[in-house]
Amino acid sequence: MNKPHNLDTSELQAIDRKHHLHPFTDSKELNEQGTRVITRADGVYIWDSEGNKLLDGMAGLWCVNVGYGRKELAEVAYEQMLELPYYNSFFQCTTPPAIGLAEILAELAPDHINRVFFTGSGSESNDTVIRMVRRYWDLLGEPQKSVIISRKNAYHGSTMAGASLGGMKFMHEQGGLPIPGIVHIDQPYWYAEGGDQDPEEFGLNVAQQLEATILDMGLDRIGAFIAEPLQGAGGVIIPPDSYWPEIGRICDKYGILLIADEVICGFGRTGKWFGSDYFGIKPDFMPIAKGLSSGYLPIGGVMVSDRVADVLTDKCGEFAHGYTYSGHPAAAAVALKNLQILRDEHIIETVEKDTGPYLQKRWRELENHPLVGEARGVGLVGAIEIVKDKDKREFFPKEGTVGGVCRDACIRNGLVMRAVGDTMIISPPLIITKEQIDELIEKALKSLDETAAAIPGINFED
Repeated sequence: MNKPHNLDTSELQAIDRKHHLHPFTDSKELNEQGTRVITRADGVYIWDSEGNKLLDGMAGLWCVNVGYGRKELAEVAYEQMLELPYYNSFFQCTTPPAIGLAEILAELAPDHINRVFFTGSGSESNDTVIRMVRRYWDLLGEPQKSVIISRKNAYHGSTMAGASLGGMKFMHEQGGLPIPGIVHIDQPYWYAEGGDQDPEEFGLNVAQQLEATILDMGLDRIGAFIAEPLQGAGGVIIPPDSYWPEIGRICDKYGILLIADEVICGFGRTGKWFGSDYFGIKPDFMPIAKGLSSGYLPIGGVMVSDRVADVLTDKCGEFAHGYTYSGHPAAAAVALKNLQILRDEHIIETVEKDTGPYLQKRWRELENHPLVGEARGVGLVGAIEIVKDKDKREFFPKEGTVGGVCRDACIRNGLVMRAVGDTMIISPPLIITKEQIDELIEKALKSLDETAAAIPGINFED
């Protein structure tokens, strides 16, 4: 068997083409051009098999919060694997790392949240949320309260349940989704959908769709509302200030459960431990993953409020749900060490007070570029809207064409920046320095200039 690190790029691409089906990928297109092979990483940088160095503006997939190359995380995984590489959390068992991680998560979470159910990913966490919401109402004698309200263009994972909670049409078209019992209301995307409304008026109106849907469907059917504090994969959509207070008021008024999906926002992305802290949300559930271990090992969970956990603990009997890798000891040990790094090195405080404000200041300078209609962000996450006409907020035809050109220009210029349609987004490691932020902005500007130069040659009719 060939050792992959002894092969050159073309050989690696040939094997990949023959055997590897990639997620969220046009396999035919990828096979024609050849996959990019990432071979090593350090800090905020990654290198491919051709030796190209790229500033990773996406922290992998929103997750490498403490940066690459943290030897202490590798060492704690190694030590735990030597001592106890695996045991499950079924059959009245657990392990010390899972116990320790549950304790520190309860300490970091809002005061009314003190329990966690471990999973292996954010998608599994959101599957678990559906089970818990429906079981909660069943135990209270209201099993008909099974409907969960979500938002259009939301992303909550790619399993059957997670993709159903999400509101992305192209995902729903593949597999007969959503599953029954999930409905979607509008997203608080003022730039693209707000029209002539004031942003705060728009935020209030969109939030009030939740109340209208509850009344239209009947309160006796509605179990919960789910949303990310800010929409990540949907395009870093940051709700107007009026939005979350109104959502909270409606959930409190009607007694429905509130799910704040913290898979992206959790563990420092906004400059707070959780997006719920930043936006003043008081959730009943917080699905978590990604930054929990900085992506070094797969682990996720659902943080559960006392209101819900007390019912599930005292009334449920056996909760017939779980995963082979729930509370995996090596993953939990790495997550514990990762949280210790975030605390001991004051990384989240630095994001809140120093690098986050600096990134947002530099990021908003991109609005001066002729292609950029809006630059927005919070903490160490940001988005720019690439538009045809800034004054009219008019987008280019054939959504995603110009974004794809910009994404490719970024790669050529040594920057990973993701395209969501024609919205370019970033979410760099939380350890990024001001000098590296300057580098990110410089490379983004160069890529925007190259994109603008390429637009006259683009055929939008194909």
